[in-house]
Amino acid sequence: MAEIPQELCNTCFFKQGLCKGLSEDEFRSLFSQTKQYTYKKGETIFKQGAKCTELIFLTSGTVKFVSSSNGRELIVAIDKAQTLLGLANVLNEDVNLFTIIAIDECRGCAINLNRFKLYALSNRKFLFEIMSLSTQMFRDAIFNFISVARKQSNGRIADVLLYLSDKIYQSKSFNIGLSRQELADYAGCSKEQLIHTLRTFTSDGIIWVSGKKIEILDRDKLLTISRVG
Repeated sequence: MAEIPQELCNTCFFKQGLCKGLSEDEFRSLFSQTKQYTYKKGETIFKQGAKCTELIFLTSGTVKFVSSSNGRELIVAIDKAQTLLGLANVLNEDVNLFTIIAIDECRGCAINLNRFKLYALSNRKFLFEIMSLSTQMFRDAIFNFISVARKQSNGRIADVLLYLSDKIYQSKSFNIGLSRQELADYAGCSKEQLIHTLRTFTSDGIIWVSGKKIEILDRDKLLTISRVG
């Protein structure tokens, strides 16, 4: 845990984007109790069902949202910095809906939940910015569920690769922090199906895979598989 220099906060997306509806005094009130944390790969940031007293503004790294039920874990969303973790707790009970785990090393700023809720519920502009960010995250999760429900495994895997390329890594070539099993869980298929499909995509010249590195070679073909899958 470390103190955060004021000058870093002044240029941060949390202040310039989400907190633009707050006055300087209100922002300083939030800032006064904020601490910075570093999370190792695989470390749990929030635990599903646990009481929550803080939000985490993720300043670097990627995370996965996991829902656990009947002993089975399901990856419902993947997100990256810069974003606010724990948003569902602002208007809901102070209990985490998901387990949030660091995919790679992450850094984040812990924000007092009660003080945050006070400003969100009394400031319409601030609340609007927060709800817009929350809606985007849940929309991505819903689209993934629709893909899992309606498409065959090759279409679902194409969707996952496109999402990682476009939204998470913002590059056609990226080193993925998820295991093959985690990728399969996110795509709603077995590990064997995932590996077979990746090999097929590779032999067809659509992607190139080497260990954790994936490169999309033919985006148009991948989009076609996504549409018809």
